Amino acid sequence: MAKGTIRYWAAARDAAGVTEEPYDAATLADALAAVRGSRGDELDRVLVRSSFLVDGAPVGGRPHETVELPEGGTVEVLPPFAGG
Repeated sequence: MAKGTIRYWAAARDAAGVTEEPYDAATLADALAAVRGSRGDELDRVLVRSSFLVDGAPVGGRPHETVELPEGGTVEVLPPFAGG
């Protein structure tokens, strides 16, 4: 297991009720499972639509269970933004 930070942006921050929080997880899927359901349905809805960066690298379409999290890393949760 690695420890790091999950950082929420825009609608994800509003739904989470915090700007950031720690993770203690081996994969992105594990980290997201730990926060899903912890703050209600709105955060779950935002997470499903969000994109993710791990230490600045886009996760893209990779299955979240294959994305290993680094010790001391940062997961950025980026909900869809208006505009383009």
